[in-house]
Amino acid sequence: MTGTSQHAPQQPTHGQPPRTADDTHRAPHHPGSPHPRPRYYEDRSPGSGALPPRAWYQRSDAARLSLHGTWRFRLSPRADAEDEAFARPDFDDAQWRELRVPGTWALKGFGAPAYTNTAYPFPVDPPRPPDENPTGDHRHVFDLPDGWGAGPAVLHFGGVESCARVWLNGRELGHFKGSRLPHEFEVGHLLRPSRNVLAVRVHQWSSGSYLEDQDQWWLPGIFRNVSVHRRPEGSVVDHFVHAGFDHVTGRGTLRVECEPGGRVTVPELGLDLATGQSATVAVRPWTAEQPHLYDGELVTAGERVPLRIGFRTVRVEDGLLKVNGRRILLRGVNRHEFHPLYGRTVGPETMRRDLLLMKRHNINAVRTSHYPPHPAFLDLCDELGMWVVDECDLETHGFAQQGWRDNPVDDERWEPALLDRARRMVERDKNHPSVVLWSLGNECGTGRGLTAMASWMRERDPSRPLHYEGDRSCADTDVYSRMYADHAEVARIGQRAEEPLADPDLDARRRGLPFLLCEYAHAMGNGPGGLSEYQRLFETYPRCQGGFVWEWIDHGLRQQTPDGAVFHAYGGDFGEELHDGNFVCDGLVFPDRVPSPGLISFKKVIEPVRIEGESAADGGADAVRITNLHDFADLGHLAFLWRYEVEGEVRGHGWMEVPALAPDESAVVALPEAPAEERDEGEAIWTVRAVLDEDAAWAPAGHEVAWGQVPAGRRPVAAPPGATARPRRGEGNVILLGPGTFDATTGALGYLDGVQLRGPRLDVWRAPTDNDEAAPWQPGPRPATEWRRLGLHRMRHRVEAVEPGPQALVVRTRVAPAGSPLALRTVYRWSAHRDALRLELTVDPEGDWPVPLPRLGVLMSVSGSLGFAEWFGGGPGEGYPDTRQAAQIGRWAMPVDALQTPYVRPQENGARPGVRWVRLTRTDGSGLRVEGDPDFSFSARRWTDEELTAARHTTDLRPGEDLWLHLDHAQHGIGSQSCGPGVLPRHRLEVAPARFSFVFSSLR
Repeated sequence: MTGTSQHAPQQPTHGQPPRTADDTHRAPHHPGSPHPRPRYYEDRSPGSGALPPRAWYQRSDAARLSLHGTWRFRLSPRADAEDEAFARPDFDDAQWRELRVPGTWALKGFGAPAYTNTAYPFPVDPPRPPDENPTGDHRHVFDLPDGWGAGPAVLHFGGVESCARVWLNGRELGHFKGSRLPHEFEVGHLLRPSRNVLAVRVHQWSSGSYLEDQDQWWLPGIFRNVSVHRRPEGSVVDHFVHAGFDHVTGRGTLRVECEPGGRVTVPELGLDLATGQSATVAVRPWTAEQPHLYDGELVTAGERVPLRIGFRTVRVEDGLLKVNGRRILLRGVNRHEFHPLYGRTVGPETMRRDLLLMKRHNINAVRTSHYPPHPAFLDLCDELGMWVVDECDLETHGFAQQGWRDNPVDDERWEPALLDRARRMVERDKNHPSVVLWSLGNECGTGRGLTAMASWMRERDPSRPLHYEGDRSCADTDVYSRMYADHAEVARIGQRAEEPLADPDLDARRRGLPFLLCEYAHAMGNGPGGLSEYQRLFETYPRCQGGFVWEWIDHGLRQQTPDGAVFHAYGGDFGEELHDGNFVCDGLVFPDRVPSPGLISFKKVIEPVRIEGESAADGGADAVRITNLHDFADLGHLAFLWRYEVEGEVRGHGWMEVPALAPDESAVVALPEAPAEERDEGEAIWTVRAVLDEDAAWAPAGHEVAWGQVPAGRRPVAAPPGATARPRRGEGNVILLGPGTFDATTGALGYLDGVQLRGPRLDVWRAPTDNDEAAPWQPGPRPATEWRRLGLHRMRHRVEAVEPGPQALVVRTRVAPAGSPLALRTVYRWSAHRDALRLELTVDPEGDWPVPLPRLGVLMSVSGSLGFAEWFGGGPGEGYPDTRQAAQIGRWAMPVDALQTPYVRPQENGARPGVRWVRLTRTDGSGLRVEGDPDFSFSARRWTDEELTAARHTTDLRPGEDLWLHLDHAQHGIGSQSCGPGVLPRHRLEVAPARFSFVFSSLR
């Protein structure tokens, strides 16, 4: 290709002057030139003038000056539209606007954000960006603090998207690409005591953009910290902390490499070593469960650097990924850096909040998708305890759309840029004990550039295994990684019986590697389903060492309607010509970091303690089996409590004595004796909870880690009430039956005890979830598409007979979609007992139904004044057949409006499973009670399913006068087909004959 550089960038070393504008990349394009040199932002080089990468540390005794604050800013539509006069110290920027740094200009009224998943939002013409290339010029004036002094100093950029060119006091320092990576420039010789003028030109698009196609908002700007660091003579140029642990002897070995040399002290261990010298002593190891850090100090002639040292060893041996000699099970999430107001600019409070939420929901691992995070996040992972897969700032997914033609990772001309990214990640993050795997990048196909990166990483840091998912041969990796493999495939891989590779040597090598799901359980909208089944596979097959749910947070950007209502925007809401809709909203927490039902479910599935009932002779439980699923910790840090309930009312509670079981151990612990007189009063349930016994760094004492429920004796089964009233004709065209008034022509219930309502009548439609809609690239049918094709969203009801009998009113109907012979013949059998109505439904399908139903139940509308719900069943949150793990049986109550789950794109939500009875009441306690046989699920909302289906944002849903009540005999599962596998067979709602009943009564 023409117009490309063949030269690797020259990187200065510390102590050498950086290249400047006079000897670097000035390469003007001369019209008519047959071989124009590329402009710096479109050549393949990683940049010029920057210092070599080094280890990050949060603080030292050398002075630092933050340059955060209000900068002057100008946005141009093209990269070549303005000259460089703005970099002069005397340039007049009075007419420029202001912009907060760190930040991103697209979220501050300059241009707009754009979202794509895989497609590049510009023509694919590597390495060139388009001429329409928004370019932001930044200026900032700063003074040095008193006592700063003369001598070396570096200007530090933590992250800039996507290419930056830098001047200080009119002198060009260089340029760089690699948006989520640090870059530093030597500036000591340019600094003045006052009025230093920093000028930075940032291009939204560059050659580097082809390496950063990472399924997120494209948000240009200086989004991470900018600072000046004093580097006194003899200060630390770089250092590498080696702290291994021998699990056999219980001893750790410490060695710290440093340039220049110095000394390392660790008072708690009595160590005082020269750098380069090693010492082996008895230590407490670091793990994600017990993240013990030793405070130390590195001292050179010019600087004192605090160290936080974690002793641990990571190895792949015996076909397993082991830390400190033990197999680990990753209960992980993928995490993009995101804030609904500030985009990729995430402050320390938000980072800590993320990690506290993760720890409190039993998550023990993070994959830093798909770039290194802010280094302060890794400091917190060290402190709080988290296994980290640190991923390089690299993804070229858009080239898949052209069969990986021109893919940069298989083009030697891009190799310097790829190696630069690998170096900047490894050198910055090498001293974090939480980082247990390096990842080459994400969804880049395969190529020689990845091999070069892997070779360099192994040579530089042999202490950590390598990860990469995109090469099924695993030629450059130490673990076998996959995305969205279904449960059956995971089982085969766990048995080391996966489909063989063509190369027998590569096949044998891969078959001996541990297996990770670097992405699974796509958490988009309502879901994900199938989590429990995955977790059982991880626990059954040692090779399957867990994985990372996609992903942590919905990337919805906070917006307001003209009348002030808040919603979260997604792809297409900013006029993008190319976008991927709400696929950017696929997290376990909502944009405001409120946990979704998916996170609550995930917490339950991955509990590190399992609590199960031991069956007694009467079908209940008189003991529980408690199993420790931690990898390292015993149960000494937990306390156990029991609670005994009858019909959801607490009748007793107390503490349980549980031994401090070691990992993988279990014990049977007796429950107290239940009061005999209460056993016949109703359904009785034991609940056993494991809580923190003392405050932890991530949660207070009493925080619930795990729970289990077991029945106390057989569940009482109520006999159907005998009919005590017979249907009779009333005035007008009505039939009276007990407290009910029915339309004599249609058989529809119109009044219950004088209160008007509509329904109930058979309903099979639900507003499709993101997983129902499914990804277009998924194999097999897309459920929502098939449901619409069959017309399940527009079912028609025909009454065939209304038959008053001596003890019941029988209504026979045929429910069917237009244009189809398929139908559901439904018989409503109404009977009365005292002040209640009993409805028994039988449903028999006609025809050969090719797809499962969305739901099977009845829908009715009642007065909107019934605004409070109380029920006995699963709660407090929503649950569906394959997402109900966290639904605890009990008595729950909340306003109807609180039943709704505010998914960024509205969809089916809010169903409470396993319900025995539900009450909807007014403020005075009057209302409606419904009891089901068998258990049912209910949802209640102030808009119709048609309105819910049509809504794009939460603000599209306007409460109506009525309340729409779903009483479901069954629902189709949720699955993960928005990107992963669909609903497992056991959770599919296949069309089959069904029979179920409800009892309706009014509350006065």
